[in-house]
Amino acid sequence: MTFIDLKYKPKRTDVICQYHVVPENGKSLREVADAVAGESSIGTWTEIKTMEKGIGQKLAPKIFYIDFTNSKIRIAYPIELFELGNLPEILSSIGGNIFGMKSVKKLFWEDIDIPKKMLKSFKGPQYGIKGIRKMLKIKNRPLVGTIVKPKVGLSEAKHAKVAYDAWLGGCDIVKDDENLTSQNFNEFKKRFILTNRMRKIAEKKTGDKKAYLINCTAETQEMLRRIKFVEERGGNYIMLDILTLGWACLQTARNFTKLPIHAHRAGHAMLDRDKNFGMSMEIIAQFARMVGVDTLHIGTAYGKMSGGKDEILHIEKEIESDSTEKTKQYLNQKWFGVKPVFAVASGGVYPSLVPKIIEFMGNDVVLQAGGGIHGHPLGTVSGAKAMRQAVDASLKKVSLKEYSKTHEELKLAIKKWGL
Repeated sequence: MTFIDLKYKPKRTDVICQYHVVPENGKSLREVADAVAGESSIGTWTEIKTMEKGIGQKLAPKIFYIDFTNSKIRIAYPIELFELGNLPEILSSIGGNIFGMKSVKKLFWEDIDIPKKMLKSFKGPQYGIKGIRKMLKIKNRPLVGTIVKPKVGLSEAKHAKVAYDAWLGGCDIVKDDENLTSQNFNEFKKRFILTNRMRKIAEKKTGDKKAYLINCTAETQEMLRRIKFVEERGGNYIMLDILTLGWACLQTARNFTKLPIHAHRAGHAMLDRDKNFGMSMEIIAQFARMVGVDTLHIGTAYGKMSGGKDEILHIEKEIESDSTEKTKQYLNQKWFGVKPVFAVASGGVYPSLVPKIIEFMGNDVVLQAGGGIHGHPLGTVSGAKAMRQAVDASLKKVSLKEYSKTHEELKLAIKKWGL
C-alpha cells in the first residue's frame, strides 16, 4: 500500500506535517516516506489481512509533496485519525514510532499546519499579549523581567529579597528558575508567601503592577495543590516547565487554573537542537499556544542559548521567506481567534543587547535577564534600573552610549559587559 499521491490537494481539515527525511543506505526517499506515513497512521511493516477497504479510504494519509533535492516531504493526515483535545495522542501518532524506524537515517519534524477544528478543541491562552499588558497596566513597551539568581541555593527569605530588589529597580516580572520547585533549602509554600508579600510591598512603593511567576512544576496532583495554594493566597501568575512536565499535565493545569501560565521550555534542546532527529521549536511553540500558555521562552539569537535568528523570527513574528511567501506567525499570528502569546527573550541577556532584541523582535516581548541584572556592579536594584534605562533609550531612539552619560546604572552595565 502506497501513501504517495503527488496530485492530492490537502483539505481544510487535514493536519499537514513537513519532515526532513534521509533514508538509510539502500532505501529510496519514496520508500521511506511511505514508511513514515504508514507508521504514523494505519500502516505497519507488512501486508495484513485485517485491513478493511473502508479504513484505507477514510484514514490513509497522503504524501502530496516530495523534495528529492532537499529530502523533505509533506504529509496530509485526515483529522479523523486523531482524538481532538488529546495532545498526547496526537503526538504519539505523528511524532511517535517514526523516529525509531531502522529505515530512517535522519528524521526532523520541521513544521505542522493545524486545522481550525483541531485548534478549537483546545482552550488556547487565557490572557495572551493583551491580557498580560492589561494586568500589568503596560501599554506598548517591552516588559522587563528577571530570574532569581543563583537559580537554586537561596533561602526563602533571601529569594524574596532578591525579587523585591528587582521589582524595586523596575522589573515588571520576577520568576523562579526551571529547577527550583520545593527543595529543603527553599520550600515552595514559604517561598511563595514571603515573595508574594514582597511583591505587594514593591507595588505600593513603586506604584506599578508586578508579577511573580512561581514554579509549580511537580507530579500532576501536587502541581494542582501548589497552583491552588497560589490562587488562594493572592498569587497572580504561575510558571511550569512544560516539556519535562508533559503535555497532558500542561492541559490539566490550563483546565484547572484562572491564572496566567508562563511556559519554561527546559528540555527543548533534547528535541530540537540536533537537526538529524527531533522536532522544531516552532512546533513546540504552536502546541504550547494551542494548549494555552500566555508567555513562552523562545531564546534571543544574541544570548547564551541555542536558537538562531531564523528560528526565533519564525516563532515570534511574521517574516518574508526567500520565496516572498509569508511564513506563519507561530505566537502572534491571527490563528482562528486564538490569543497571541508573549515571547520571552531569555538566556544571557544584559542591557547592551536590549536595542538589538527590540529591533529584531519588536515591542511585544519580555526582556528577561538573570545574570544581566544580578551581576551589575551595584547589585540587583541597579541592574534592574539599567535594563529599564536600556529599554527607555531604545524606545526614544537614543544610543545606549549617549543615554548612559546621564544614567549611571546603564553606564556601569556597559562598562562591565560592553556594547
